Amino acid sequence: MLQIGDPAPDFELLSDENRPVKLSDLRGQRVVLFFYPKADTPNCTIQACGFRDRFPVIEAGNATVIGVSPDTPAELARWRAKEQLPYTLLSDPDHALADAYGVWGEKSAYGRSYMGIIRSHAIIGPDGRIEDLRIRVKPQESVQAAVDFLAAHSDSGPA
Repeated sequence: MLQIGDPAPDFELLSDENRPVKLSDLRGQRVVLFFYPKADTPNCTIQACGFRDRFPVIEAGNATVIGVSPDTPAELARWRAKEQLPYTLLSDPDHALADAYGVWGEKSAYGRSYMGIIRSHAIIGPDGRIEDLRIRVKPQESVQAAVDFLAAHSDSGPA
């Protein structure tokens, strides 16, 4: 299980624009990496749109947002356009990245158990290390916790 201070697992996944994205290419800024089960579902839309609505504040703190789910790039592109999401969505169809971050696990709904993405987020520092990790969060709590963390750790604050 990842801990605060650990190097963030690097990745290269296809984006909603069908282009490869690597975490290592984002060094020098903070990254809010959020994991959600399925594009265009109610709670995932609440989380994604929460990050959309707070994106200017996140960007002002030298950070960006990336969403990750098992959806295909085409499904992600449709959802991103529908909800006008200003950040990149990544496709993790074999859940390798979710496994690396410890957010692929057993879930249950309507009396049945199944494996899937556990709603979570990680904040990765400019140096590529995990600064915050929240697993099993509610959609609104994920957004607020990430924004609060970034505000408290802003490099633009008083010296």
